[in-house]
Amino acid sequence: MQHFDCDYMEGAHPLILERMVEHNMVKTTGYGCDEICASARKKILAACGNPDSEVHFLIGGTQTNATVIKALLRPHEGVIAATTGHIAVHESGAIEATGHKVLTLPQHDGKLWAEEIDAYIEHFYADESFEHMVFPAMVYISQPTEYGTIYSLAELESIAAVCRKWQIPLFMDGARLGYGLASAEADFTLEDIARLCDVFYIGGTKVGAMFGEAVVMRKGLVPRFFTLIKQQGALLAKGWMLGLQFDTLFTDGLYLKIARHAINEATRLREGLVAKGYKNYSTSPTNQIFLLLSPEELATVKQVTTFTEWDRLPDGNTIIRLATSWATRSEDVDALLEAL
Repeated sequence: MQHFDCDYMEGAHPLILERMVEHNMVKTTGYGCDEICASARKKILAACGNPDSEVHFLIGGTQTNATVIKALLRPHEGVIAATTGHIAVHESGAIEATGHKVLTLPQHDGKLWAEEIDAYIEHFYADESFEHMVFPAMVYISQPTEYGTIYSLAELESIAAVCRKWQIPLFMDGARLGYGLASAEADFTLEDIARLCDVFYIGGTKVGAMFGEAVVMRKGLVPRFFTLIKQQGALLAKGWMLGLQFDTLFTDGLYLKIARHAINEATRLREGLVAKGYKNYSTSPTNQIFLLLSPEELATVKQVTTFTEWDRLPDGNTIIRLATSWATRSEDVDALLEAL
């Protein structure tokens, strides 16, 4: 039985574990106020080409989304997201639990369209009763999306332009950002993302780290953000553990190197599945593979691998997701294809 449920089934990259063991008994200042975290921040900002931004380390993706969104919104404001956006579907109402509404717009291969965001906000303010409604006060996107697709540079620039027009922040969920950057179809860089987004995060949990996310934020965007991180339960006392992981991932290009491995294995698996007659549901060029299966195909696949059921359609067919990761072994891909 193979396992392609998600991209965080394994622990951490061996280099991270080695450094953790080496540093384990060193007495280190807490809460990220240490030299290792300072080094990690410097390397991340150098990769972003934006030395004036802030970098904050949080323990997980849901905590990061909830903390950033709560920090940016006033009590009467909400966040725009795609209907398939992670915060709208798979975060157990974490955003609503902070007192903010997720304002959903149609998804197109998992993506928001700039013109629809613009039209939505324009329509909102054209309503004479808008003061009785939840204000659209920020935009949330994820890169890659929940269907493994990626926003092109032109699409990101268009959405950023709409946000500037309405003077609202653009927030990118980068839980799988490494896999987006490593995609052969990516025409954007980390520097482009840092230039266009007011705040985004670089995912560690799903891209080689044991846990942790690195938030990159325009300087001064949220005063006292450190305090808000702690208030939301997202601050790690032994903060050096987060800094060390990102310091390792951003040394000698490790982050993108291991992400490319996941993309290569996903490409082999995707092409092998198509060759066997399975149908892709989305045009994902990243580490996530979405298949549209008949009931018979679903029963067959269940016999040889675990996966995530994404959606059951009215016609009886099922969308499933298979995911490779930085740790996926070539022999596991080969074994799955052979078993099918």
